[in-house]
Amino acid sequence: MKKWALITVLSTVIPAVVSAQAAEDSVRMSKKARVAKVQYGIASFYHNKFEGRKTANGEIFSQKKLTAACNTLPLNCWVRVTNIRNNRSIILRITDRMHHLNKRLIDLSHIAAKTLGYTGHGLTRVKVEYLGKTKPVELSLIEGASQPATQTP
Repeated sequence: MKKWALITVLSTVIPAVVSAQAAEDSVRMSKKARVAKVQYGIASFYHNKFEGRKTANGEIFSQKKLTAACNTLPLNCWVRVTNIRNNRSIILRITDRMHHLNKRLIDLSHIAAKTLGYTGHGLTRVKVEYLGKTKPVELSLIEGASQPATQTP
């Protein structure tokens, strides 16, 4: 009788442990979610009503910052967005999410949309390239060049 009790317990516990391990592996994989390096889709830009509101990453949204909302890329990652119509591109950071029913790829701040040259159209086809979580070196170099030189006494 004890053998059957032991077999019953083991046949219940072992699959549960294996299942828990598989679930843990799945969570670990989703944390390292595979991000598509290049995506194509439609871009729009934020409505003015979002000015001053909190974004998904906790920052305050400003139309004057180079930021965007995207549901397919991780928050706080850097991307290069290229307007396919005119080949203009810009590097910006994903700081927000869009409504889950929104079928567009990305929603840019007004200054980013203006730089890409589509504010008159409202929408445009874009290529979005994932650059990673760290600030791109090329952006740091541009920002460094725009800083005034410091003089030593």
